[in-house]
Amino acid sequence: QVQLVESGGGLVQAGDSLRVSCAGSGRTFGRYAMGWFRQAPGKLREFVATINWNGDTTYYADSVKGRFTISRDNAKNTVYLQMNSLKPEDTAVYYCATGTSSFANTLSQGYSYWGQGTQVTVSS
Repeated sequence: QVQLVESGGGLVQAGDSLRVSCAGSGRTFGRYAMGWFRQAPGKLREFVATINWNGDTTYYADSVKGRFTISRDNAKNTVYLQMNSLKPEDTAVYYCATGTSSFANTLSQGYSYWGQGTQVTVSS
């Protein structure tokens, strides 16, 4: 079973930057798409960003496009989410997930394994 562990969350001020990481178990990490999702209190989990197996295709939610960048390093079994120009609306628990295929996917149903999440809080 795939194991995913997020890290790098924390408390920052609006306008700051933060990079969260997700470390995978490694055996077949490089064969699958990866995604980042987030969930704020009282809200549904929403798509943030996704990246295909080798990193040459990415998609972003409109709310983060131009501010966030997803990347991966398959040699390190790690996927990253670089978050710039953070806003209070970005406050949420951020989850990484392993896709069911090699293709980038914006739907949560396209992912089979999930990490425990890391809290990102953006103050005004």
